[in-house]
Amino acid sequence: MAKPVVPEEKRRRRRPTRSGTVLSERLIVDTALRMLGEHGSAGLTARRLGLALDCDPSTLYRYFRGMDDLTLAIADALIGRALHGWAPTGEWRADLRAVGLRIHAAYLAHPQAAQLTTSRVSGRANELAADEAVLDVLRTAGFPLPDTVRIYHAFIDQTLAFAALDAASLALPSAALHADEAMWRSTYARLPATTHPRIAEAAPLLATRMVTSAYPTALDMLLDSAAAHRARPTAAEPG
Repeated sequence: MAKPVVPEEKRRRRRPTRSGTVLSERLIVDTALRMLGEHGSAGLTARRLGLALDCDPSTLYRYFRGMDDLTLAIADALIGRALHGWAPTGEWRADLRAVGLRIHAAYLAHPQAAQLTTSRVSGRANELAADEAVLDVLRTAGFPLPDTVRIYHAFIDQTLAFAALDAASLALPSAALHADEAMWRSTYARLPATTHPRIAEAAPLLATRMVTSAYPTALDMLLDSAAAHRARPTAAEPG
């Protein structure tokens, strides 16, 4: 049976660790993010995290129900970092573009953590705030509720999918990453037009674009579609 999480006010009264550090949920999450960056998901265990924090691993369960609960907290922390300092401007398209790019960038700043968390739903405060913000931007812009939910669904899933894809590339060993990027020049660029005419004509552009993220382009295409749909007359929502 999972141990109950101790309320925050009681955790603050706990004695410092052996090195004098006062534990907090934020400190644990930040340390876990650092460990993920250094060792990947396989290197993040309660024992290793306890060593890094100079505390008994069992102490972590005063803050989290288990390592999966910590994973959800990491996911929520990344979204919180993405939205820190953001505020809506009233321009729905610019606001959604900014949110999407911020979330994508926050995940790519921690690619190992992104691989671990992009498919999860935490239900925590930052995630809820992000969802509320996106829905509010769309509703305030006048999108009907069904369209709002449809666009929200595509927006969130597209953002997280590209974050996972791009993070997986960044998490590769540098030699593998560079080999993949070089493939567009070493193989694709050398294909003859007699056998692969379309690849041959596009090769210079492919070599430039395919080593970058397609997310900004895909995001603009999604927003173009939303804007075009918004411009069409629709029936009034039921009262």
